[in-house]
Amino acid sequence: MEKLSYKELTVGELDEALREFQLELIESDVAYPVAEKITVGLKSSLVGSRTRRLGDSEGFIRDALRQALLELFHACEQLDLSALVASKASAQSPYVIVFVGVNGSGKTLTVAKVASFLQGKGFTVALACSDTFRAGAIEQLETLAARLGIKAVKHQYGGDAAAVAYDAINYARAHGMNAVLVDTAGRMQTKKNLMDEMEKIVQVTKPDLSVFVGDALTGNDAVNQAEEFAKAVGIGATILTKMDADAKGGAAITIVYVLKKPILFLGVGQGLDELRLFKAEEFVASILA
Repeated sequence: MEKLSYKELTVGELDEALREFQLELIESDVAYPVAEKITVGLKSSLVGSRTRRLGDSEGFIRDALRQALLELFHACEQLDLSALVASKASAQSPYVIVFVGVNGSGKTLTVAKVASFLQGKGFTVALACSDTFRAGAIEQLETLAARLGIKAVKHQYGGDAAAVAYDAINYARAHGMNAVLVDTAGRMQTKKNLMDEMEKIVQVTKPDLSVFVGDALTGNDAVNQAEEFAKAVGIGATILTKMDADAKGGAAITIVYVLKKPILFLGVGQGLDELRLFKAEEFVASILA
């Protein structure tokens, strides 16, 4: 009865289905080498698997791919930002987060969104205007801080970005605040002087977490950027922005595959409340829809 009811998946069946799924991943902005490694690994694990003769083999393989992607996300150490800030608060010391990324990724707005998220959890937050390079950056963060009713520590343009962050941490410590969020200048990963400045900020602040803010619309470029920032300062987590635009979102799969670090949030709009906690199950379902 078992022989009549079940069949083994053949290499041919798998090749055909996985070729289609690999193209789906690539079309969703997953980097080609990563899409290939995922499907090759899946093929080796599924050869010889038994499925019902009259069943849907493609559906069976798709479910296996869904599970493989979920395991990729779940393999990263999961971070509960609220719990991390709370644990540091009990030690009467602010939890320090440095935000890094390239120009135009929406980093300054993301800093304010995370501040709003933490406020909603009952924490007190100070912001460090450590982007002393981009014209208007300090005013932008000050305006966002005013909307939230929180302190933004600033110096003059062209000043020492690390000193701004240092002063913000001291301010937060003196006022018993729970968190300090450090905005930094957007920089291309190829600009050595700005990368050196970012390294100095991290050395001075000794942050509890360094977050890479990536623009989902840049697709695979976001991955190259994340790798370079990780080499320079070490990345503990990622936030992907502009997920409300035309982004397919596959960069998230590639970034997690390459960095082995979790995604904290997805930015989905311009409002300060438009920040969603990243949920692997929902994300994978949208990729394979």
